[in-house]
Amino acid sequence: MTEQLSSQHIVDLTPENFQQVLAEESQKRLVMIDFWADWCAPCKALTPVLEKLANEYDGQFLLAKVNADEQPEISAQFGVRSLPTVALFKNAQPLDGFAGAQPESEIRALLDKHLPKPWDLLHDQALALMEEGDYQSALAPAMEANNLSGARSDIALTLVDVLLHLNRLEEAGQLLGAIPLADQMDERFKSLKAKYELAEQASDTPEVKELTAKLKANPDNLDLKFSLAVQLNSVGKTAEAMDLLIEILRKDLGFNNNEARKTLVEMIQALGAGDPLAAKYQRKLYTLLY
Repeated sequence: MTEQLSSQHIVDLTPENFQQVLAEESQKRLVMIDFWADWCAPCKALTPVLEKLANEYDGQFLLAKVNADEQPEISAQFGVRSLPTVALFKNAQPLDGFAGAQPESEIRALLDKHLPKPWDLLHDQALALMEEGDYQSALAPAMEANNLSGARSDIALTLVDVLLHLNRLEEAGQLLGAIPLADQMDERFKSLKAKYELAEQASDTPEVKELTAKLKANPDNLDLKFSLAVQLNSVGKTAEAMDLLIEILRKDLGFNNNEARKTLVEMIQALGAGDPLAAKYQRKLYTLLY
């Protein structure tokens, strides 16, 4: 079999690069080792499939090919007894594998079992941005990871962390309330819950208390609603603030020389393009306007 390494995601494994591939590269991504030989007919059927998948998965795993006749010491080190044999390595440790030719569907299933899911990659991206202190940029991947994973608890808590840093208390509180009871024993949950409760207490300012009391006594006073909306937004209760502005606009679309509408637009823009909360209130505003 003539070796044609078709991409940067396929290498020949040799004694010279053995350490780099298995000890170093496998710390970064999954490594699939393909033991083959020229005389092995099943190898000739399997290897092109593995090469195709290595290119298709575009770097999610590295295909390391071992010619068993040319590299008997590597084959012996892995205890290879028949060809073809495929072994998966991650973090310098054997993970899984199979002997003999397998259909492409089975190999895909094996890869998907061990490769990080899309939400895990997004979660890692969010964590890296948080490590840099860029919580605004971390918000979008954290939100998408949370949605795609079905609000897996560790990912949901990362999103809570981001929201707390961005002073978006309502959303953080909703996420914390949805964490399953079994995961509420986690120290990270307890820490974030404490931070949320402190922020929630701090958000209950004298101004908010006073305006809330006045509005309760005069529920149809649009000026009070507007003042309370501005105060609520300043303490991280953006959704509650936007709800009040929508109420005002339903009563008076041009309230205070369009000040309510301008303020709502500014709040939506501050959330950023693609933000689900921004999209929700953008739709509400469009419904009122058109």
